[in-house]
Amino acid sequence: MASLLLPASSLLSSSSFPPPFLHSTPRNLTKNLSSLKSKKALSVGRTALDDSPVLDPASSSEEAGSEVIASLKLKLLSAVSGLNRGLAASQEDLQRAESAAKELEAVGGVVDLSKDLDKLQGRWKLLYSSAFSSRTLGGSRPGPPIGRLLPITLGQVFQRIDILSKDFDNIVELQFGTPWPLPPIEATASLAHKFDLIGTTSIRINFVKTTVKLSGDLSQVPPLEVPRLPDNLRPPSNTGSGEFEVTYLDSDTRITRGDRGELRVFVIS
Repeated sequence: MASLLLPASSLLSSSSFPPPFLHSTPRNLTKNLSSLKSKKALSVGRTALDDSPVLDPASSSEEAGSEVIASLKLKLLSAVSGLNRGLAASQEDLQRAESAAKELEAVGGVVDLSKDLDKLQGRWKLLYSSAFSSRTLGGSRPGPPIGRLLPITLGQVFQRIDILSKDFDNIVELQFGTPWPLPPIEATASLAHKFDLIGTTSIRINFVKTTVKLSGDLSQVPPLEVPRLPDNLRPPSNTGSGEFEVTYLDSDTRITRGDRGELRVFVIS
């Protein structure tokens, strides 16, 4: 009876009737359900796309560049390995090392020591010097021959650089032959220098003194210090100073070019 008391407008309102799709034919109902599923799938797809990470082109480019440099560094290290720091290098070995170094230098770009001086800090191990192919300790400069007139065996060579004190020390391990049955004499020679920058890529070193420390059975002998010769007693070819350019530098690898064209490859020790 209550429904009979309602106004006619209320009886005719849409809220009093079931939703339109309940009156749809089976074919229309299937079509409506398919449409709803398609809209839901599209919504889910859009959400997935919105949540997916966006790749940074700059980051991808840096990673690719790092991979190229790592590959070229490995190529250079392979070219100079087994050459006894250059003493056993043939002409073909020299060319292979030169080519590999140039590739790495080209990709690494120009070194700016005014910004990256801190990367020089530390103890560096010499892996290769093209100058040693001359079979002398002096490289392209005069020096004692290896295994000829003097029975000298060259061991490891290091450079110790302190950017605060400007110390630049070349440290050379040597072994001197002795008459049988005496054992060979082992020693470490430290050639102390001071350095300063020339522009943004080159370094000048000035010799200070040489210290020789015996090792092995003679390690208790005090170090022998050889001071720098006065300028008027030094031969013209030995000014006590030298210059070289740093052509590649990162946290663990360094390439330099000497003032006489020597190629040297170092790794952090």
